[in-house]
Amino acid sequence: MNIQLKEIDRSNYQECIDLKVNSDQQNYVAPNIVSLVEAAYEPHLYPLGIYDDEKFIGFILFDFDKEINGWSMSRFMIGSEYQGKGYGKESLKVFLAFFNAKFGNVRLYTSAELENEIAIHLYESFGFKRQDNFEYEHKGKLYRETRMVLEANR
Repeated sequence: MNIQLKEIDRSNYQECIDLKVNSDQQNYVAPNIVSLVEAAYEPHLYPLGIYDDEKFIGFILFDFDKEINGWSMSRFMIGSEYQGKGYGKESLKVFLAFFNAKFGNVRLYTSAELENEIAIHLYESFGFKRQDNFEYEHKGKLYRETRMVLEANR
């Protein structure tokens, strides 16, 4: 496994859009096309492709969230055909090293749907702690999530 992070640009945006999660996971993460459009029009959203060598296997979107006054890994997904092979764990490890090298050892937030036990367990295995649960409605759908934080000075 040779995980690398690459910016999304003209050369790879279609691969990013084409990458999907399993049908039972579609309520857990926004489609990549939505994330790319948001990143194009909203400031301070940074999309990254996750590669194993030259194979596009996943996607991360991180941002500075003014509402929580901190950095957030707002989207993280591994394509359905690459799940269950250790890519999620390795990709998160590579992202955290990238993030710490770029911004220093600062607090990092993420969130997960309450039912997404696999993601919650993955984040906890890297030291993220559950902070609080929250609900919000978007386009008539109710989302229930847990906010998690990886503290600085870890």
